[in-house]
Amino acid sequence: MPTDTKSVARALLSVSDKTGIVAFAEKLHARGITLVSTGGTHRILVEAGLPVLEVSEVTGFPEMMDGRVKTLHPKVHGGLLGIRANPEHQAAMFAHGIEAIDLLVVNLYPFEATAAAGKPYDDCVENIDIGGPAMIRAAAKNHQDVTVVVDAADYEAVLADLDAHDGHTTRTLRRRLAQKAYARTAAYDAAISNWLAGELVIDAPDYRALGGALAQEMRYGENPHQKAAFYTDGSHRPGVATARQIQGKQLSFNNINDTDAAFECVGEFDPAAGAAIVIVKHANPCGVAQDESLCAAYEKALACDPVSAFGGIVAMNRPLDAQAAARIVEIFTEVIIAPDADEEAMAIIAAKKNLRLLLTGGMPDPRAPGLAIRSVAGGLLVQGRDAAMVDDMDLKVVTKRAPDVREMADLRFAFRVAKHVKSNAIVYARDGATVGIGAGQMSRVDSSRIAAWKAGEAARAQGLSESLAKGSVVASDAFFPFADGLLAAAEAGAVAVIQPGGSMRDEEVIAAADEAGLAMVFTGHRHFRH
Repeated sequence: MPTDTKSVARALLSVSDKTGIVAFAEKLHARGITLVSTGGTHRILVEAGLPVLEVSEVTGFPEMMDGRVKTLHPKVHGGLLGIRANPEHQAAMFAHGIEAIDLLVVNLYPFEATAAAGKPYDDCVENIDIGGPAMIRAAAKNHQDVTVVVDAADYEAVLADLDAHDGHTTRTLRRRLAQKAYARTAAYDAAISNWLAGELVIDAPDYRALGGALAQEMRYGENPHQKAAFYTDGSHRPGVATARQIQGKQLSFNNINDTDAAFECVGEFDPAAGAAIVIVKHANPCGVAQDESLCAAYEKALACDPVSAFGGIVAMNRPLDAQAAARIVEIFTEVIIAPDADEEAMAIIAAKKNLRLLLTGGMPDPRAPGLAIRSVAGGLLVQGRDAAMVDDMDLKVVTKRAPDVREMADLRFAFRVAKHVKSNAIVYARDGATVGIGAGQMSRVDSSRIAAWKAGEAARAQGLSESLAKGSVVASDAFFPFADGLLAAAEAGAVAVIQPGGSMRDEEVIAAADEAGLAMVFTGHRHFRH
């Protein structure tokens, strides 16, 4: 017998999620392990015919205060924290009738799910577990002697260890489970503290805690030499984190990043107002369109930049149908993400075994609050999600010529897209489709020129003699600091402009727009996306 193993004679089981607990307890009982339990867990084990002590029989105190106080007792915590090899600890345990607890199985009240469901404040508070985290942390601290389990997925590993070592667990397993236990309580406390900060409208709490549950280990990160994993935060926002993968290879780090960018962008478009398609490459939209059908929208989005669309991500705001599926699979696509798909569409996608199909069950709410987090050396940058929408903005016409109805619709469309393009962002659009996108340049005029060049390249790909930018509108994610970027758009053929405004040279830019015959509106909102 290895010297680092510890026998398990007594187990305390107290779980909110009862999945698998009866079968696990039966196998513990079969090994002669004494079972102790609480509340609902005790009831379900008794109903299964298992001999199990109620924790109140151990402590001598009944559960009280609606179950808030039941395990916070020296006979529980002493049994978890007492060091078996320490004579003074053993003497204290003997003097006070404290029996050792060798195995603790606890999963916590469902606070995260309760908060994510938008339940009332008092319901959320009642689902904050106190005794559970206290026991978990005690057992994890004393992992030299105690095995702690916080996840039903680990039941089999514990049983395998007991089987392999004649009723003992190994130090390797206990240490691994202790690490997981502390991570679990940390994520739990993070969810509670962030929820409270939101309820209190505290934008910058003195301490910001973050937590997540492992969703996927990855072969590598952004590059092959980087280690990576994907964690979910429990917020249940429809998207790549909550999606059901129907088929295809495992998602990579870059797939997840790009798919999130695509679905968040397409979430800007109300399905009731039309079918929308977003094609993303390297986290930037390379084609966006809205039309009566997904297939028509896809054709228009693809026409914006068919070269970049190769190997891209396709997101849509309506359930995928067969017509759209058949068209999308004509070129190499990495991922399709949609709220749903019909059987015929899934059959078409199934013929492309490496193509990932993700179904989310819903669309993200672009107005919903949330956090955007980025790491920097030595810290974190935390901000609210950019929940501003052009539909909610008071658009101000600042030029002599006002946009006509068609131009105004395209201006709103282009500004929606610009919100999701890396800064500096310039988006040309016409008839509910992007026709040229300039992203991520150090100079706004360079973004304007690149977007215009893209529009010309797209026209040539279609055999057209005139750039797609002719007669288009243009959106800028931030103000034009000089008139040069605006004039580059006019030279490309744009007839109307939407931008935040707010530059020291606004009057100069407005005058240049008037001279060029452009219509221009200010939104008063900037959409930087670095």
